[in-house]
Amino acid sequence: MHIAVNAHLLAHTKSFRRAGISHYVEQTLIQLGQIDRSNRYDIYTTRGLGADALGLPANFRVRPSLLHTINPRVRIPWEQLIAPALLRISGADLFHGVHSVVPMACPVPSVVTIHDLAFIRFAQTFRAYNRAYLDVATRLSARRASRILVVSEHTKREVVGLLGVPEERVVVTPNAARASFRPPAPAALAAFRSRHSLPERFVLYVGTLEPRKNLTTLLDAYAEVAKRFPDVPLLVGGGKGWLYDAIFARLDALGLREKVSFVGYLDEEELPLWYAAATVFAFPSIYEGFGMPPLEAMACGTPVVTSNTSSLPEVVGDAGIMVDPRSADALADALARVLGDRELHADLSARGLRQAATFTWRTTAERTLRAYEEVGGR
Repeated sequence: MHIAVNAHLLAHTKSFRRAGISHYVEQTLIQLGQIDRSNRYDIYTTRGLGADALGLPANFRVRPSLLHTINPRVRIPWEQLIAPALLRISGADLFHGVHSVVPMACPVPSVVTIHDLAFIRFAQTFRAYNRAYLDVATRLSARRASRILVVSEHTKREVVGLLGVPEERVVVTPNAARASFRPPAPAALAAFRSRHSLPERFVLYVGTLEPRKNLTTLLDAYAEVAKRFPDVPLLVGGGKGWLYDAIFARLDALGLREKVSFVGYLDEEELPLWYAAATVFAFPSIYEGFGMPPLEAMACGTPVVTSNTSSLPEVVGDAGIMVDPRSADALADALARVLGDRELHADLSARGLRQAATFTWRTTAERTLRAYEEVGGR
Protein backbone atom coordinates (compact mmCIF):
# COMPACT_ATOMS: atom_id res chain seq x y z
CA MET A 1 0.00 0.00 0.00
CA HIS A 2 1.19 3.52 -0.86
CA ILE A 3 0.28 6.00 1.91
CA ALA A 4 0.53 9.78 1.64
CA VAL A 5 0.68 11.84 4.84
CA ASN A 6 0.10 15.58 5.08
CA ALA A 7 2.78 16.48 7.63
CA HIS A 8 2.99 20.20 6.91
CA LEU A 9 2.28 21.04 10.56
CA LEU A 10 5.44 19.22 11.57
CA ALA A 11 7.40 22.28 12.68
CA HIS A 12 11.13 22.74 12.96
CA THR A 13 11.20 26.31 14.26
CA LYS A 14 11.17 27.57 17.84
CA SER A 15 7.62 28.90 17.97
CA PHE A 16 4.17 28.03 19.25
CA ARG A 17 3.72 25.83 16.17
CA ARG A 18 6.21 23.32 17.53
CA ALA A 19 3.65 22.15 20.05
CA GLY A 20 1.10 19.35 20.42
CA ILE A 21 0.14 18.62 16.81
CA SER A 22 3.72 18.83 15.59
CA HIS A 23 4.84 16.36 18.25
CA TYR A 24 1.92 14.05 17.41
CA VAL A 25 2.97 13.97 13.76
CA GLU A 26 6.65 13.47 14.52
CA GLN A 27 6.23 10.73 17.11
CA THR A 28 3.59 8.84 15.12
CA LEU A 29 5.82 8.82 12.04
CA ILE A 30 8.85 7.68 14.04
CA GLN A 31 6.91 4.79 15.55
CA LEU A 32 5.35 3.87 12.20
CA GLY A 33 8.89 3.72 10.85
CA GLN A 34 9.75 1.14 13.49
CA ILE A 35 6.73 -1.12 13.03
CA ASP A 36 5.95 -0.84 9.30
CA ARG A 37 8.60 -1.76 6.74
CA SER A 38 6.10 -3.08 4.18
CA ASN A 39 4.00 -0.12 3.08
CA ARG A 40 5.39 2.83 1.13
CA TYR A 41 4.98 6.34 2.51
CA ASP A 42 5.18 9.82 1.02
CA ILE A 43 5.53 12.34 3.85
CA TYR A 44 4.69 15.87 2.66
CA THR A 45 6.38 18.53 4.82
CA THR A 46 6.92 22.26 4.87
CA ARG A 47 9.81 23.99 3.14
CA GLY A 48 13.21 23.11 4.56
CA LEU A 49 12.15 20.05 6.55
CA GLY A 50 13.73 17.07 4.84
CA ALA A 51 14.46 13.43 5.56
CA ASP A 52 17.45 14.14 7.82
CA ALA A 53 15.18 15.76 10.41
CA LEU A 54 13.13 12.59 10.90
CA GLY A 55 15.50 9.65 10.41
CA LEU A 56 12.83 7.42 8.86
CA PRO A 57 13.56 4.10 7.07
CA ALA A 58 13.88 3.68 3.32
CA ASN A 59 10.19 2.97 2.71
CA PHE A 60 9.41 6.50 3.95
CA ARG A 61 10.06 9.24 1.40
CA VAL A 62 10.00 12.80 2.79
CA ARG A 63 8.86 15.41 0.28
CA PRO A 64 9.46 19.00 1.46
CA SER A 65 7.35 21.68 -0.21
CA LEU A 66 8.83 24.60 -2.07
CA LEU A 67 6.34 26.72 -0.14
CA HIS A 68 6.26 27.85 3.49
CA THR A 69 3.21 25.69 4.24
CA ILE A 70 3.55 25.98 8.03
CA ASN A 71 1.66 29.25 7.39
CA PRO A 72 -2.08 28.45 7.14
CA ARG A 73 -2.61 30.95 4.32
CA VAL A 74 -0.17 28.91 2.24
CA ARG A 75 -1.08 25.48 3.62
CA ILE A 76 -4.80 25.76 2.86
CA PRO A 77 -4.29 26.13 -0.92
CA TRP A 78 -1.80 23.24 -0.78
CA GLU A 79 -4.36 21.04 1.01
CA GLN A 80 -7.19 21.78 -1.38
CA LEU A 81 -5.49 22.37 -4.73
CA ILE A 82 -1.99 20.90 -4.82
CA ALA A 83 -2.52 17.75 -2.72
CA PRO A 84 -5.15 16.15 -5.03
CA ALA A 85 -2.83 16.59 -8.02
CA LEU A 86 0.14 15.12 -6.13
CA LEU A 87 -1.94 12.13 -5.07
CA ARG A 88 -2.90 11.40 -8.67
CA ILE A 89 0.65 11.81 -9.94
CA SER A 90 2.22 9.67 -7.20
CA GLY A 91 -0.32 6.86 -7.45
CA ALA A 92 -1.01 6.91 -3.71
CA ASP A 93 -3.60 4.47 -2.37
CA LEU A 94 -4.47 6.34 0.83
CA PHE A 95 -4.24 9.89 2.21
CA HIS A 96 -3.86 10.82 5.90
CA GLY A 97 -4.73 14.37 6.89
CA VAL A 98 -3.15 14.78 10.33
CA HIS A 99 -4.97 17.99 11.30
CA SER A 100 -8.71 17.82 10.65
CA VAL A 101 -8.59 18.19 6.87
CA VAL A 102 -8.55 16.03 3.76
CA PRO A 103 -8.91 17.65 0.32
CA MET A 104 -12.49 18.17 -0.79
CA ALA A 105 -11.50 16.63 -4.12
CA CYS A 106 -9.38 13.87 -2.60
CA PRO A 107 -9.00 11.20 -5.32
CA VAL A 108 -8.18 8.31 -2.94
CA PRO A 109 -9.61 6.86 0.30
CA SER A 110 -8.64 8.90 3.34
CA VAL A 111 -8.01 8.92 7.07
CA VAL A 112 -8.22 12.15 9.06
CA THR A 113 -7.03 13.00 12.57
CA ILE A 114 -9.21 15.39 14.56
CA HIS A 115 -7.41 16.65 17.65
CA ASP A 116 -10.26 18.70 19.08
CA LEU A 117 -13.32 20.72 18.13
CA ALA A 118 -12.32 23.91 19.91
CA PHE A 119 -13.20 25.95 16.83
CA ILE A 120 -16.82 24.85 17.38
CA ARG A 121 -16.96 24.76 21.17
CA PHE A 122 -14.96 27.98 21.72
CA ALA A 123 -15.32 29.75 18.41
CA GLN A 124 -14.74 33.16 19.97
CA THR A 125 -11.13 32.26 20.79
CA PHE A 126 -10.19 31.84 17.09
CA ARG A 127 -9.49 34.32 14.35
CA ALA A 128 -12.48 34.48 12.00
CA TYR A 129 -10.76 33.13 8.87
CA ASN A 130 -9.14 30.22 10.75
CA ARG A 131 -12.42 29.29 12.39
CA ALA A 132 -14.41 29.44 9.16
CA TYR A 133 -12.01 27.21 7.25
CA LEU A 134 -11.62 24.68 10.06
CA ASP A 135 -15.37 24.47 10.57
CA VAL A 136 -16.23 23.83 6.92
CA ALA A 137 -13.21 21.67 6.11
CA THR A 138 -13.46 19.50 9.24
CA ARG A 139 -17.16 18.79 8.78
CA LEU A 140 -16.64 17.83 5.14
CA SER A 141 -13.54 15.78 5.95
CA ALA A 142 -15.31 13.88 8.71
CA ARG A 143 -18.05 12.89 6.30
CA ARG A 144 -15.61 11.90 3.59
CA ALA A 145 -12.89 10.06 5.53
CA SER A 146 -13.19 6.30 5.93
CA ARG A 147 -11.63 6.47 9.40
CA ILE A 148 -11.40 9.36 11.85
CA LEU A 149 -8.55 9.22 14.36
CA VAL A 150 -8.97 11.16 17.60
CA VAL A 151 -6.57 11.64 20.51
CA SER A 152 -8.96 11.02 23.41
CA GLU A 153 -12.28 9.44 24.33
CA HIS A 154 -13.58 12.96 25.00
CA THR A 155 -12.82 14.03 21.43
CA LYS A 156 -14.44 10.86 20.13
CA ARG A 157 -17.65 11.74 21.96
CA GLU A 158 -17.57 15.24 20.53
CA VAL A 159 -16.88 14.07 16.97
CA VAL A 160 -19.79 11.64 17.17
CA GLY A 161 -22.12 14.14 18.84
CA LEU A 162 -21.23 17.42 17.13
CA LEU A 163 -20.31 16.16 13.66
CA GLY A 164 -22.83 13.32 13.47
CA VAL A 165 -20.21 10.69 12.61
CA PRO A 166 -21.01 6.98 13.18
CA GLU A 167 -19.10 5.77 16.22
CA GLU A 168 -17.63 2.77 14.40
CA ARG A 169 -15.65 5.07 12.07
CA VAL A 170 -13.88 6.82 14.96
CA VAL A 171 -10.65 5.37 16.43
CA VAL A 172 -8.94 6.66 19.59
CA THR A 173 -5.18 7.01 19.08
CA PRO A 174 -4.01 8.76 22.29
CA ASN A 175 -0.97 10.95 22.58
CA ALA A 176 1.95 10.17 24.90
CA ALA A 177 4.97 11.82 26.46
CA ARG A 178 8.19 11.57 24.50
CA ALA A 179 11.00 9.42 25.90
CA SER A 180 13.01 12.46 27.01
CA PHE A 181 10.33 13.34 29.55
CA ARG A 182 11.47 11.58 32.70
CA PRO A 183 12.94 12.60 36.08
CA PRO A 184 16.47 13.91 35.40
CA ALA A 185 19.66 13.03 37.23
CA PRO A 186 20.11 15.27 40.31
CA ALA A 187 23.37 16.70 38.96
CA ALA A 188 21.76 17.65 35.64
CA LEU A 189 18.86 19.30 37.43
CA ALA A 190 21.18 21.24 39.74
CA ALA A 191 23.22 22.47 36.78
CA PHE A 192 20.04 23.53 34.99
CA ARG A 193 18.81 25.47 38.02
CA SER A 194 22.15 27.24 38.29
CA ARG A 195 22.31 28.01 34.58
CA HIS A 196 18.91 29.72 34.62
CA SER A 197 19.20 31.19 38.14
CA LEU A 198 15.94 29.50 39.13
CA PRO A 199 14.42 29.89 42.58
CA GLU A 200 14.21 26.90 44.89
CA ARG A 201 10.44 26.70 44.42
CA PHE A 202 8.15 28.02 41.68
CA VAL A 203 4.83 27.39 39.92
CA LEU A 204 5.16 26.58 36.21
CA TYR A 205 2.80 26.88 33.26
CA VAL A 206 3.76 25.63 29.78
CA GLY A 207 1.60 26.17 26.72
CA THR A 208 0.71 28.54 23.92
CA LEU A 209 -0.46 31.99 24.96
CA GLU A 210 -4.04 32.01 23.70
CA PRO A 211 -7.48 32.55 25.26
CA ARG A 212 -8.44 28.88 25.62
CA LYS A 213 -5.49 28.24 27.94
CA ASN A 214 -7.16 30.46 30.55
CA LEU A 215 -4.06 32.30 31.71
CA THR A 216 -6.03 35.26 33.04
CA THR A 217 -7.65 32.97 35.61
CA LEU A 218 -4.24 31.52 36.45
CA LEU A 219 -2.97 35.03 37.13
CA ASP A 220 -5.99 35.73 39.37
CA ALA A 221 -5.32 32.53 41.29
CA TYR A 222 -1.62 33.18 41.57
CA ALA A 223 -2.28 36.64 43.03
CA GLU A 224 -3.84 34.84 46.01
CA VAL A 225 -1.11 32.17 46.16
CA ALA A 226 1.57 34.86 46.25
CA LYS A 227 0.07 36.30 49.43
CA ARG A 228 0.63 32.98 51.24
CA PHE A 229 3.87 32.02 49.51
CA PRO A 230 5.62 35.29 48.63
CA ASP A 231 8.88 33.50 47.81
CA VAL A 232 7.27 31.28 45.13
CA PRO A 233 7.10 33.00 41.70
CA LEU A 234 5.05 31.95 38.68
CA LEU A 235 6.96 31.15 35.49
CA VAL A 236 5.00 31.11 32.23
CA GLY A 237 6.64 29.21 29.36
CA GLY A 238 5.38 29.12 25.80
CA GLY A 239 5.26 31.07 22.57
CA LYS A 240 2.73 33.76 21.78
CA GLY A 241 -0.21 32.36 19.83
CA TRP A 242 -3.12 34.72 19.26
CA LEU A 243 -5.43 37.11 21.15
CA TYR A 244 -3.01 37.26 24.07
CA ASP A 245 -3.16 40.98 24.92
CA ALA A 246 -5.69 40.34 27.70
CA ILE A 247 -3.10 38.21 29.54
CA PHE A 248 -0.63 41.08 29.87
CA ALA A 249 -3.40 43.54 30.68
CA ARG A 250 -4.47 41.33 33.60
CA LEU A 251 -0.86 40.98 34.70
CA ASP A 252 -0.56 44.76 35.00
CA ALA A 253 -3.97 45.16 36.61
CA LEU A 254 -2.94 42.72 39.37
CA GLY A 255 0.45 44.34 39.82
CA LEU A 256 2.29 41.05 39.32
CA ARG A 257 5.15 42.15 37.06
CA GLU A 258 7.66 41.45 39.84
CA LYS A 259 6.21 38.00 40.65
CA VAL A 260 5.46 36.53 37.22
CA SER A 261 8.08 35.83 34.55
CA PHE A 262 7.16 35.11 30.93
CA VAL A 263 10.13 33.05 29.84
CA GLY A 264 8.99 32.54 26.23
CA TYR A 265 9.36 29.43 24.13
CA LEU A 266 11.14 26.70 26.07
CA ASP A 267 13.82 24.80 24.20
CA GLU A 268 12.86 21.20 23.46
CA GLU A 269 16.03 19.80 25.00
CA GLU A 270 15.51 21.68 28.26
CA LEU A 271 11.73 21.34 28.58
CA PRO A 272 11.88 18.18 30.75
CA LEU A 273 14.23 20.03 33.10
CA TRP A 274 11.82 22.95 33.37
CA TYR A 275 9.07 20.55 34.41
CA ALA A 276 11.30 18.69 36.86
CA ALA A 277 12.57 21.91 38.46
CA ALA A 278 9.04 23.21 39.13
CA THR A 279 7.38 22.62 42.49
CA VAL A 280 3.95 22.33 40.88
CA PHE A 281 2.66 22.51 37.32
CA ALA A 282 -0.49 24.56 36.71
CA PHE A 283 -2.59 23.99 33.60
CA PRO A 284 -6.08 25.55 33.93
CA SER A 285 -7.03 25.19 30.26
CA ILE A 286 -10.72 25.48 29.54
CA TYR A 287 -10.69 22.89 26.77
CA GLU A 288 -8.19 20.34 25.43
CA GLY A 289 -8.43 17.59 22.85
CA PHE A 290 -5.81 15.74 24.87
CA GLY A 291 -3.56 17.93 27.03
CA MET A 292 0.12 17.16 26.48
CA PRO A 293 1.73 19.50 29.05
CA PRO A 294 0.12 17.84 32.12
CA LEU A 295 1.20 14.42 30.84
CA GLU A 296 4.74 15.64 30.23
CA ALA A 297 4.90 17.19 33.69
CA MET A 298 3.72 13.96 35.31
CA ALA A 299 6.29 11.99 33.33
CA CYS A 300 8.96 14.22 34.89
CA GLY A 301 7.64 13.63 38.40
CA THR A 302 6.06 17.05 38.92
CA PRO A 303 2.66 17.36 40.68
CA VAL A 304 -0.09 18.68 38.42
CA VAL A 305 -3.03 20.98 39.09
CA THR A 306 -5.32 21.14 36.09
CA SER A 307 -8.93 21.49 34.95
CA ASN A 308 -11.77 19.04 35.48
CA THR A 309 -13.07 19.60 31.95
CA SER A 310 -12.80 18.10 28.46
CA SER A 311 -10.12 15.40 28.06
CA LEU A 312 -7.96 16.39 31.03
CA PRO A 313 -9.57 13.99 33.56
CA GLU A 314 -8.79 10.97 31.35
CA VAL A 315 -5.20 12.15 30.84
CA VAL A 316 -4.49 12.93 34.50
CA GLY A 317 -6.66 10.24 36.10
CA ASP A 318 -6.26 10.17 39.87
CA ALA A 319 -2.68 11.44 39.64
CA GLY A 320 -3.39 15.18 39.84
CA ILE A 321 -5.68 17.73 41.43
CA MET A 322 -8.49 18.85 39.12
CA VAL A 323 -10.54 22.00 39.65
CA ASP A 324 -13.15 24.11 37.91
CA PRO A 325 -11.04 26.20 35.49
CA ARG A 326 -13.43 29.14 35.86
CA SER A 327 -12.80 29.35 39.60
CA ALA A 328 -9.68 31.29 40.53
CA ASP A 329 -10.35 30.50 44.20
CA ALA A 330 -10.41 26.73 43.58
CA LEU A 331 -7.25 26.93 41.51
CA ALA A 332 -5.49 29.01 44.17
CA ASP A 333 -6.51 26.59 46.93
CA ALA A 334 -5.21 23.57 44.96
CA LEU A 335 -1.87 25.23 44.23
CA ALA A 336 -1.50 26.26 47.86
CA ARG A 337 -2.23 22.71 49.02
CA VAL A 338 0.61 21.29 46.93
CA LEU A 339 3.00 24.06 47.93
CA GLY A 340 2.23 23.61 51.62
CA ASP A 341 2.00 19.82 51.99
CA ARG A 342 5.17 17.76 51.42
CA GLU A 343 3.36 14.42 51.73
CA LEU A 344 0.76 15.44 49.15
CA HIS A 345 3.54 16.64 46.86
CA ALA A 346 5.36 13.29 47.08
CA ASP A 347 2.16 11.29 46.58
CA LEU A 348 1.14 13.26 43.47
CA SER A 349 4.64 12.91 42.06
CA ALA A 350 4.56 9.11 42.37
CA ARG A 351 1.02 8.84 41.01
CA GLY A 352 1.93 11.03 38.05
CA LEU A 353 4.84 8.85 37.02
CA ARG A 354 2.60 5.76 37.01
CA GLN A 355 -0.18 7.51 35.09
CA ALA A 356 2.14 8.91 32.41
CA ALA A 357 3.59 5.45 31.76
CA THR A 358 0.17 4.17 30.63
CA PHE A 359 0.37 6.27 27.44
CA THR A 360 2.80 5.23 24.66
CA TRP A 361 3.45 6.42 21.12
CA ARG A 362 3.79 2.78 20.09
CA THR A 363 0.08 2.33 20.84
CA THR A 364 -0.71 5.43 18.78
CA ALA A 365 1.22 4.10 15.79
CA GLU A 366 -0.23 0.58 16.03
CA ARG A 367 -3.80 1.88 16.02
CA THR A 368 -2.99 4.27 13.19
CA LEU A 369 -1.50 1.49 11.06
CA ARG A 370 -4.52 -0.71 11.78
CA ALA A 371 -6.78 2.08 10.49
CA TYR A 372 -4.67 2.38 7.33
CA GLU A 373 -4.94 -1.35 6.72
CA GLU A 374 -8.70 -1.40 7.31
CA VAL A 375 -9.24 1.44 4.85
CA GLY A 376 -6.69 0.23 2.30
CA GLY A 377 -8.08 -3.31 2.35
CA ARG A 378 -11.61 -2.27 1.53
